[in-house]
Amino acid sequence: MNTFRLPLSFALLSMLAVGPALADVSGSPLVDHVRAANDRFKDVAVAVAEGYGPIPCASGPQGGAMGIHYVNGDLVGDGKLDASRPEALMYEPKGGKLELVGVEYIVIAAAWDAANKTPPTLMGQLFHYNSSPNRYGIPAYYALHVWAWRHNPHGVLVDWNPKVSCDGYSTGAAPRSAADVRK
Repeated sequence: MNTFRLPLSFALLSMLAVGPALADVSGSPLVDHVRAANDRFKDVAVAVAEGYGPIPCASGPQGGAMGIHYVNGDLVGDGKLDASRPEALMYEPKGGKLELVGVEYIVIAAAWDAANKTPPTLMGQLFHYNSSPNRYGIPAYYALHVWAWRHNPHGVLVDWNPKVSCDGYSTGAAPRSAADVRK
């Protein structure tokens, strides 16, 4: 009987080592596609030129943050999803610059539900439902975060990232126009 304990122990230890790796799906088709399709937004001037504007930095209730969201209101309201056109871009303020850390796909629930029988998915990933009222003051919506440029130890699709901070944020620091970016 003792001859089985050692191999069983190794098997259990190897499962524990693999578990966290499975929780982080970086290298997944969705993450790879998001990076390839949205790498241009590493330059915040491109985001501003494409109609994205900032909202204040969002810190998590239990730590971590989402960063400064640059949101494209036209995309939020169009009722459609496209991996290459995220509704929001997430930046971390660091050293006076903004570093792209992830994207957020957002669709207003009423618009989506009117045209679809099931909740939204993007490349197999189910969106989270967020009711109204909410901190953004918008109608109920579906959202999916993808941490494509910053590792999230809780998983690449989790809302809050403990590796992101708003410590470098100050009101008015986020560029609002292409002219602000060039200053």
